[in-house]
Amino acid sequence: MEKTPSKYLLDFEKPIYELEKKIEEMKSLGEVINIDEEIANLQNKVHELKVQIYSQLTRWQRVQIARHPERPYTLDYINNLFTDFVELHGDRLVRDDPAIVGGIAKFNGISVMVVGHQKGRDTKSNLFRNFGMPNPEGYRKAHRLFLLAEKFGKPIITFLDTPGAFPGMEAEERGQAEAIARNLFLMAKLRVPIIVVIIGEGASGGAIGIGVGDRILMLENAWYSVIAPESCSSILWRSWDYKEQAAEALKLTATDLLEQNVIDRVVPEPLGGAHKDPKQMFEIMRSILTEELDNLLKIDINELVRMRKEKFYSKGVWKEL
Repeated sequence: MEKTPSKYLLDFEKPIYELEKKIEEMKSLGEVINIDEEIANLQNKVHELKVQIYSQLTRWQRVQIARHPERPYTLDYINNLFTDFVELHGDRLVRDDPAIVGGIAKFNGISVMVVGHQKGRDTKSNLFRNFGMPNPEGYRKAHRLFLLAEKFGKPIITFLDTPGAFPGMEAEERGQAEAIARNLFLMAKLRVPIIVVIIGEGASGGAIGIGVGDRILMLENAWYSVIAPESCSSILWRSWDYKEQAAEALKLTATDLLEQNVIDRVVPEPLGGAHKDPKQMFEIMRSILTEELDNLLKIDINELVRMRKEKFYSKGVWKEL
């Protein structure tokens, strides 16, 4: 059977696809003649090519992987890492915002509050989820859940994956900036452990609105920045044509941000990205979250809050003249 390219095949992955297609063609011939050795050699070449390509990705290529529509989203992590998840809805002011999901769940038997951005898989679900761009009521729902977690002493785990907070006029009318600011203020002083995981896109205030925590983890192929490369290009060059240069200048990858002390840990992904082997990705995430949560639970809560505040107070570099 001829191998067909993925609907979401990225440009730099085409050489891999061509080799894999050739292997499929040779396997069909293998029913007539013995070419197992040649197939094995080609499979080794495919693996070597994958290692070569994915170990030398540009920043823009990592942005493309972070946006891959087959990449695991928040609900995928919830359904595969947590048990007894009970989703909680609404901000008690306007409505429920499907772009942010959250609720009580158990992780390794520990009751936690889990909150995250949620995108859709197709046109219908993306419209329902507003493409993962929350309105103010989404952040106010998260605010309500954070207070609930503190009240009952439940650790908080958040998953960040958004192209940004929704920039519509109605969102601004309902206080988008104020809703995000209130979350930053609240999360800085919550008296429970908080783990933040950037699983895909981490754009601007839309991401940091649920992104203040004791430990900031970031997947290997995620991106996290004050602005998206296309928007940066549009502002600086009046065109989207320079998005690749903008991505390089923004230094928005996990490795960059670890060096800049913006995040605390890089979470490795399966070769080619989390979407290539979601099952392995969930196992990696489970192991790391277990380690991080166990460590945080050992720290006195007063010390934990002090350390969290100090972490964010100390970010950034400045010079006094």
